Amino acid sequence: MSLRVYNTLSGQKEPFEPLQPGKVGMYVCGVTVYDYCHIGHARANIVFDIVYRYLRYAGYDVTYVRNYTDVDDKIIQRANERGISCQQLSEEFIRAFDEDMAALGLLRPTVEPKATEHIGEIIALVEQLIAAGKAYASDGDVYFAVDSLADYLKLSKRNLEEMQAGARIAPGEKKRHPMDFALWKAAKPGEPFWPSPWGDGRPGWHIECSAMSMKYLGASFDIHGGGKDLVFPHHENEIAQSEGATGQPFVKYWLHNGFVNVNQEKMSKSLGNFFTIRDILKQYDAEIVRFFILSAHYRSPIDFCDQNLRDARAGLTRFYEALQAAGEALADLPAGPAAASESEALRARFCEALDDDFNTALAIGHLFDAARGLNRLLAEKKWRKQADKVAQVRALHEGLRRLGEVLGLFASDPADWLDRQRHAALAGLGLSAGDIASQIAARLQARQDKDFARADAIRDELEARGILLLDGPAGTDWKIRL
Repeated sequence: MSLRVYNTLSGQKEPFEPLQPGKVGMYVCGVTVYDYCHIGHARANIVFDIVYRYLRYAGYDVTYVRNYTDVDDKIIQRANERGISCQQLSEEFIRAFDEDMAALGLLRPTVEPKATEHIGEIIALVEQLIAAGKAYASDGDVYFAVDSLADYLKLSKRNLEEMQAGARIAPGEKKRHPMDFALWKAAKPGEPFWPSPWGDGRPGWHIECSAMSMKYLGASFDIHGGGKDLVFPHHENEIAQSEGATGQPFVKYWLHNGFVNVNQEKMSKSLGNFFTIRDILKQYDAEIVRFFILSAHYRSPIDFCDQNLRDARAGLTRFYEALQAAGEALADLPAGPAAASESEALRARFCEALDDDFNTALAIGHLFDAARGLNRLLAEKKWRKQADKVAQVRALHEGLRRLGEVLGLFASDPADWLDRQRHAALAGLGLSAGDIASQIAARLQARQDKDFARADAIRDELEARGILLLDGPAGTDWKIRL
């Protein structure tokens, strides 16, 4: 099956056929850099990191553009509160964003433009819109005339007349129509500004993305992405001003990821359930967060809560345990081929899932099947003496590693990753490895004293805290139920 994507513009899945064979231009709306990123930002950026990774894996030459909005009302307000310049504030949070995305394992986009470095392109685009009769200047401001475009609101499927009935022109605005939106804003005292044909001012929010995307990808390009919250007004207005200026279709495929709820409620600072990426990474390994996000289809809502993060940790642990066991077993065997049929079957199932609108949840399900198959083979007593079984183990082990890379998973050394999780889990329980060793020694003494009730009580107490004791010929080992 060839790649099919759900296009918000058409409201259905469509075959993916880029404008230029073999090449893909993709633009994703970045962050407004006035604060630390939250879990919603993590989801959006991980989702489009997967789109980027898979398109490259499929053989496309991808130009991926993700911007920084570094001039905005919120930036100005926060900078004034802190007594620093907007540039200082934005540079601080661009660095923080880059650190967060690196921690989550994201690839860097091809281009990461800043709005303030593209003022010339923004002004030129506004001039083009005025010349085309799609925009008008009004006392230093410039507005896009929404009634100049017959198909305005085609992305969000809203009705202009109904929206107009509930809209109003705020005091100080000089619009002709209540739904007209600002392309250029006249300077106010204490704000950063740039000279323009309409006087000193700064760009509106929507115009910057049109200017930057078209500079790097052309008047028409393949994919524009972002969260569902951006469909209206941001993406709708991008279409209006871009197509109003060029007369050409702006974007062929619009992709939007679903919302993130926290404990089944909308994330909100007022509800006290607002978590930054940095808050989360203090409690959970970054790969666990990534795995949690990819375990749901990107268009579906997800619920961020401790239980779901623990489930993600348990699932990822099963993969790393299988990879560790297979890696150690294969290290003791001479090099040899992997089973080609096994490798191709796994790759085909994996790609079929991602070809269905980047269905990472289904792709991970196929990888779970492979991990279970790997564990079954390793459990067979004489598999090392059967060349076909050894080749199957190699195929599944290599396949998990290779396909995991497409999802940005399984890059760590399994032993190191599992050890980190054990230490983190122990710290969360207020225990150390020495504490457990003491309990095991106490249990052994109780058994030697034939106080089996005491020995069982020690085992049960540890198990209640997630510590599983494993009795064997060499003694008692233990593991954490991660």
